[in-house]
Amino acid sequence: MVSSVGNWITKWLSASIASIIATTTTTTSSSSRFSTTVAALSQYPQYHRLTRTSTRLFSSSTGNEQQQQHNTTSIPRLPDASEFPKWAYEEKDFFHFEILYESKHSQARVGRIHTPHGIIDTPSYVAVATNGALKSSVDFRTADLAGQQLIFSNTYHLLLHPGGSKLIREAGGIHAFTNRRNRPFITDSGGFQVFSLAYGSVQEELASKGKGESGGGGGELKRRSTNSRASKKNTNHHGTGKDTVQVSEEGVTFKSYRDGSPFLLTPESTIQAQKDIGADIIIPLDELPPYHIDRTKLINSVNRSHRWEARSLQEHLKNVQQQAIYCVIHGGIDHELRTKSIDYLTSLPFDGYAIGGSLGNGKQELKELLDWMMPLFDNLTPKRKRSKPRHLLGIADEESIRHA
Repeated sequence: MVSSVGNWITKWLSASIASIIATTTTTTSSSSRFSTTVAALSQYPQYHRLTRTSTRLFSSSTGNEQQQQHNTTSIPRLPDASEFPKWAYEEKDFFHFEILYESKHSQARVGRIHTPHGIIDTPSYVAVATNGALKSSVDFRTADLAGQQLIFSNTYHLLLHPGGSKLIREAGGIHAFTNRRNRPFITDSGGFQVFSLAYGSVQEELASKGKGESGGGGGELKRRSTNSRASKKNTNHHGTGKDTVQVSEEGVTFKSYRDGSPFLLTPESTIQAQKDIGADIIIPLDELPPYHIDRTKLINSVNRSHRWEARSLQEHLKNVQQQAIYCVIHGGIDHELRTKSIDYLTSLPFDGYAIGGSLGNGKQELKELLDWMMPLFDNLTPKRKRSKPRHLLGIADEESIRHA
């Protein structure tokens, strides 16, 4: 029954879209009818699967101006803050940030984040347990005895292991899985690792351009080294390189580094995986463009990240599960785009703010970025927006931490 109804809807949508396309070629007033009808049709999943086909038909029957209108219409509208439930903006009883002291000179804050699995004193250094385990000879017990509070685990790696996130859920979540029951965890979306498959890490991308802090001489050597590693991986059907990562409005498709099998990561699927894992703090899907990027492409990337993050938030709010969710501020080193990202994402009911994307070509550019960007958070209104935790992603050296 479900299949037959689905087939009927698909045929009806196909006929409707074809009819709309034909109508737009005959009358001027049809443009408004086209936009209105597409907006109504877009609530059906079948419509989105037909968009690519309808675009080809539309291109062959109309001029460039009308095709641009269609392409613009097909990009989902960015949700407004008022479209999220009011309760999502209220303080959480399971997660809140307590500010103990704030410097009047620098606005630096000493605080305490309260989570379901313990307190995080801030400022705080977050250790990374990529696969749910710390590397080298340090285990969780030793780290906890040393005062380590928040641990970062990578959704990408946990997803690609046999059993994936479902195995961790069946084990009782990440706290039971690691037997670290009284200390907090944070997980990322997996986007950073996926886009690193295409561009390499930030350090590799900068070094390949000869722009890293080590100077230009090491760039070519680093590029040869990186390409050599990628070549070896490709011979084992492990996907690296731009061609193996495909970005669409739906999400990002990539190949597993373990066995080359295809994966589709969407804003919804990464949140569902992080629900399985059960960390105290989770991160929405975002796009990580390289440092060297055309500004038009960077604008498109920031806009896509905003749409993905809004979808991630919507999925999260279906089942909060006593988890906090941070947004990820983007825009590279572009003042206008960083400001735009802060304005939009802080208007939504995220529980904290992470600073991500490209953070400059070295320590000095990172410092300059933070010098002008961080005061933007201090000027947010109302006060509840200012009183949320902030997390600088991917920075581990002492000097940069002091700058933050």
